[in-house]
Amino acid sequence: MCNLYRMTKPASEVAAWFAAVEQAGGANFAAEVYPGYTGLVVAEGAVKAMTWGFPLVLKGAKGQPLKPKPVNNARTDKLDTGFWRHAFHNRRCLIPLTAWAEAQGPKGRMTRTWLSLPDSELFACAGVWRESDEFGPAYSMVMTDSAGSAAENVHSRMPVLLALDDYSRWVSGSPDEAKSLCKPWNGAVMIDRTDDPWVKGAASQKGLL
Repeated sequence: MCNLYRMTKPASEVAAWFAAVEQAGGANFAAEVYPGYTGLVVAEGAVKAMTWGFPLVLKGAKGQPLKPKPVNNARTDKLDTGFWRHAFHNRRCLIPLTAWAEAQGPKGRMTRTWLSLPDSELFACAGVWRESDEFGPAYSMVMTDSAGSAAENVHSRMPVLLALDDYSRWVSGSPDEAKSLCKPWNGAVMIDRTDDPWVKGAASQKGLL
């Protein structure tokens, strides 16, 4: 699963890359995106700022409302379930990124391993989005099994990476057409292991349904 990714390009460059209208305005977003924080997505032909993670409303032991949890990853095999179904069928989006991270190492000493596509400064993974009372517009990243060196050396799951020719089919195709794209990436993946601690700067929150 993915709980951290990088998007180092400005909104104007993202708009040009995806032939989209820039509507992010003066939104405050960082180069490293964590669950519950603001990131950029391409939805409805525009680059928009949204919160990463669908709100999951929680209650305490006595029924009192708790702070919503951002569910930032959507499993491919759960896209037709109640939590995701409407967004998957009606509101699919592209999530632009330059790399994503996985935690590696022993508990308490995990470090960041970054994965990206060779010779690609910017690429897209599959996402879904919706409006929410808790977070406003929110998006989640679609996950699938990993393959090749990523599966062998890093993690068993990865974002659904989309080839340029598949952008339109993911956003505008039928649910069955979109589902056919939810498969392991069969191209090369670049792996960059670092000594950077996994948790730094912002708390990493896990959320996958």
